[in-house]
Amino acid sequence: MAGLAVAGLVGATVAVTSGDAAERRAVTAVAAEEGLGSATASESTVPPGATASGAAAPGAAATAPRTRTATESKAVSGPVRTRPAKVVAEAAPASVAYLRDRYRISTTEAARRLALQELSTPLDARLTEQVPHSYGGMWLDQAAGGVLTVGATDVAAVQAAVADVPDRTHVRVVAVRHTLSQLAEAAAGVAAALDASPGSDVVVDQQANEVVVLTGDRIAADEPRLAEARRAAGVPTRTQARTPATSVQKACDPRYCPQAPMRGGIRLDVPRDDGTVGGCTTGFNLIVGVREAYVLTAGHCVVGGRHQQVDRTWHQFLGPKVPVNVESPNPSLAENAYPYDYAIMPYQTGALSRWAYPRGATSGPSLVNYWCVSDNKQCATRGSRDVPITGYVPWSAIQTGWVVCATGSAYTPKAGEQYVDSGAGAGYVPGTRCGEITGKSSGGIDVRICARPGDSGGPLFTEADGKALGILSNGDPGQGACTNPNERNSYAPVSTILERANARSDGRLRIRLATSGPVAGPVAR
Repeated sequence: MAGLAVAGLVGATVAVTSGDAAERRAVTAVAAEEGLGSATASESTVPPGATASGAAAPGAAATAPRTRTATESKAVSGPVRTRPAKVVAEAAPASVAYLRDRYRISTTEAARRLALQELSTPLDARLTEQVPHSYGGMWLDQAAGGVLTVGATDVAAVQAAVADVPDRTHVRVVAVRHTLSQLAEAAAGVAAALDASPGSDVVVDQQANEVVVLTGDRIAADEPRLAEARRAAGVPTRTQARTPATSVQKACDPRYCPQAPMRGGIRLDVPRDDGTVGGCTTGFNLIVGVREAYVLTAGHCVVGGRHQQVDRTWHQFLGPKVPVNVESPNPSLAENAYPYDYAIMPYQTGALSRWAYPRGATSGPSLVNYWCVSDNKQCATRGSRDVPITGYVPWSAIQTGWVVCATGSAYTPKAGEQYVDSGAGAGYVPGTRCGEITGKSSGGIDVRICARPGDSGGPLFTEADGKALGILSNGDPGQGACTNPNERNSYAPVSTILERANARSDGRLRIRLATSGPVAGPVAR
């Protein structure tokens, strides 16, 4: 599978935020006072001129020179640091178990690979900043022995830039024809020629070192301008159906009853217009405006088909039927067009007090529910728990080969159980499973993790450091217990969703990922 980068990836710094410095200080002060922490792109590596998901600002790609500069012949200064492998492994027991079971390796080797995974993000930032005219992207190759493979048009320049990194023996530099910035510029040009979006409809496949045009929705497979746009790209391109014909949405009915506070990975039931009941899984807590608490889930749960009326979500619709969210009247807050598959939902009147931390509890973290299941032996070493969400990783920085975890709440009840059947199939147990990112050629995040109808909207995250990555949208068909070790499912990236929703509202709503809360009512001063 291929590692991908969004079009327009040119240059990088270690911290980028939206707004000027004064605004950032003001927002930070308000968040601290209100007890609602939020994560922006400042918590992840993003290229200058790029959005939180890595898409280039207008004109950014066009300014990228293609000739190698003198700085690229020298090793860069300043170490790339990561936590010790033992520390990373202790924070991610299920990820260790996945690697150990999948690749038949030792716990020590699994820990090393997870530390290398953590290293890859700052290393990507260094290479993008220091050797942009030689750097061709990277991917983590688990099947080849846990090797971080770095593409380079000038192998010597990139080898010099990675000479001092930890675990250097497992960082391999290989020759490629095109730099990441060249591919990104080409992808942006193809997207413009087709009236499409770079990073969503036209993406960069880092591992294949080529541009991918995704067909089947915004770009038709028989689009008459497609052939000329590909010829004019100047780099290798390919077309690919965004969603395979066998792909099915995971929108149905989540199952169980959690306790407050609101977490990612819990059940939402959604009555449809025709009187039936469907549902999804909560993804992550969001903040809109100064401090309003919202919940993120999949857009296909409430948009289109049998969802023409205003949808309300409930916890255990068959009883006790606790109110949760309501579909927002703002059209900027929901879409059903992968990877823009999101619904950003406020709480029903009076419901927030049921799901929030107690009044005045300003330090409570925003959580994802990590629920061990009977068929997931990877949980055996630590057990069920909550994972605090510390921020998100931009889609452009997410790499093939990463080990990640996902929580879902799909379920088909046994005889006599009072649950709405999600269509998961008998034998499927809702909870958390871990697996591997296999690519990003869908414009989202493709993973090797089992999921069923009813898990839609559920969170994808890193176990060791609590970074949000995406929410479940679609994937391979499947029923019942998880028996296919190569099952593929796809997640809509959190950074893409935030960028899209904020752009559609002209930035007025200031939608961001929450790292604390939610808190009910005014916070005591």
